[in-house]
Amino acid sequence: MKKFILLLGALAFLTGCDKFDFAAKPAAAKADNPPLQLAQSSSTGASAPQAPAQSRAEVVPLPDFTPLMKIDGPAVVNVITVNKQAKNGGHARGNGGGPDDDPMLEFFRRFMPGPGGPGAGGEDGDNQPRGGLGSGFIISQDGYILTNAHVVANFDDVTVRMSDSKREFKAKVIGMDKRTDVALIKVDAKDLPTVRLGDSKALEPGQWVAAIGSPFGFANTITAGIISATGRSLPDETYVPFIQTDVAVNPGNSGGPLINLKGEVVGINSLIYSRTGGYMGVSFAIPIEVALDVAKQLQASGKVTRGRLGVGVQPVTKELAQSFGLDSVSGVVVTTVEANSPAAKAGLRPGDVILAYKGQKIDEPSLLPRLVAATKPGEKAELEVWRSGKRERLAATVGEIPAEEVATAKTPQKKDASPTGLGLAVRDLAPEERKALGVDYGLVVEDVRSNDPATPIQPGDVILAVNQEHFRSLQEFNRLVSRHKRGERIALLVNRGGNAIYVPIEVGAG
Repeated sequence: MKKFILLLGALAFLTGCDKFDFAAKPAAAKADNPPLQLAQSSSTGASAPQAPAQSRAEVVPLPDFTPLMKIDGPAVVNVITVNKQAKNGGHARGNGGGPDDDPMLEFFRRFMPGPGGPGAGGEDGDNQPRGGLGSGFIISQDGYILTNAHVVANFDDVTVRMSDSKREFKAKVIGMDKRTDVALIKVDAKDLPTVRLGDSKALEPGQWVAAIGSPFGFANTITAGIISATGRSLPDETYVPFIQTDVAVNPGNSGGPLINLKGEVVGINSLIYSRTGGYMGVSFAIPIEVALDVAKQLQASGKVTRGRLGVGVQPVTKELAQSFGLDSVSGVVVTTVEANSPAAKAGLRPGDVILAYKGQKIDEPSLLPRLVAATKPGEKAELEVWRSGKRERLAATVGEIPAEEVATAKTPQKKDASPTGLGLAVRDLAPEERKALGVDYGLVVEDVRSNDPATPIQPGDVILAVNQEHFRSLQEFNRLVSRHKRGERIALLVNRGGNAIYVPIEVGAG
């Protein structure tokens, strides 16, 4: 009887309770109701109403890369390179034959100096052929193919294998340009599939892109990611505004295409930045416009012609801008002017700040070399410069860039040093030292006695100018420094290790 009364009481409680809506529970458990709806509640305890469909966050589906493989995949090729046995019992210059010495490792060793890097040779007497594997893509039906220069450099035989793995062709290297890492090769064939070419200037960070190539020899591999940045300047890469992506790119991908969602090739995958030797989420591609310009010149003449001014420059920092009286941090500071160069004939001087080239504002240091290089030798170019507190215009006849040369100079020998008002002990350059450095006069920093522990001047620096004024004696140097009040910043033009740079320093720091 007691159990019956308890049962009736429980039924009466449940019947009179309006806090549980059993009819709503099956709907809440349906698959089309998001789980987050179960966590919602209202002050009345009733089920939370479903949010209108238009108020929910829009779901963006991931792109389908299948069409890209169908459009461009057939025109992406394997580039197989071999160094034959040398006649003298040795071998042609190249990388070793083992996996750790694969020539494609240049792909990332360009950022990782050490044994086995670009151009490293093997032991004398090693008669084994050397080989490598890269990628490329066909840009014309009659067999012209773009790839990387480091894929085909220093090899005897170059073979192109089609994506279907059924056809192979011996390839001829039409030309290569190591400054941009672009090479043009050709096979003797007709009616070949070609890629679509796009516009890399339209790329924006966040856009989807894909790479097709042969990483580690796995042919016809596609990987995808996004554009991380555009116009990247990299160490020792003067002429290429790289496209940075997070597309997985590895040895074997080098020379393959970077493709947008329209199926258009926008770049050539060239290198990765790695601390381990493997892909770490940062890869770089050469813009397709840069590659095509190089290819056209290689096809026409077998070489690439670039303009030259003959100056060394450095960025304008906030401190340098203050020293030169500039009202903004823009342009580049001229640190050196080669004798008899187009810049020297135009009247450019160390200390000039180049603000614009052919009417285009120089808002980053890497822009000027690219603009000059893109100018045809013999063409006139107007320069807007900042000199002695005012703007001036100079006209230069652009020359042709020569082969790369490495400048060297003797190490200055220590002699008696004299103190300065900057906390520096300096001495005159000896005549043989001036000749080695190619300067008329300079002061060698023998010791830094500044009270400022962060002073940027180093022993061994050769001071050549104060701001934009050169001097011919220690007395004249001190007089130029004394024009400035204690606490003001001046810019010293110094030669450091064969390179001229402007270094800002505070007057009275000694």
